[in-house]
Amino acid sequence: MQEAGFFATPANWVAIAYITFFLLVGRKLWGVVAGLLDARTAAIRAELSEAKRLREEAEALLRDASARRVAAIAEAKALLEGARAEAGRLAAAAEADASAAAARRERMALDRIAAAEKSAVDEVRIAAADIAAVAAERVIREDFTQQADAELIDRAIGGLPAALARRAA
Repeated sequence: MQEAGFFATPANWVAIAYITFFLLVGRKLWGVVAGLLDARTAAIRAELSEAKRLREEAEALLRDASARRVAAIAEAKALLEGARAEAGRLAAAAEADASAAAARRERMALDRIAAAEKSAVDEVRIAAADIAAVAAERVIREDFTQQADAELIDRAIGGLPAALARRAA
């Protein structure tokens, strides 16, 4: 058997045709596939850079929000402390005002009581003086005679130096 040459076999021609086809069409096909892959790579890179930028923005917003939250909490605490201090001051002022009002009312009541006592004592004295005057007049009219009047006047005159000495001392 004789061996056929390399170009005589149909399988070799098919292999040559495939190689030629892939060399001619493969370059263009490879360029198109490489272009598609390069475009996809560029799109992925753009998406990654956009995602990185968005993440950095989100982190900056988070830091800003955290700082504002801390500031708001500090401001709220300051407002709360101020309100507590103001409430304490108002309570103390109200207590002082109430104490002063109670003291004024107590003084007024004591003054009224003292005035009422003085008025009652004055009324009792006046009434006692009126009763004593009426009683003395009645006693003088009924019991004293001229001789008893003279004795009473003499006794009063005799006790006058002792009474004046007591007053002078």
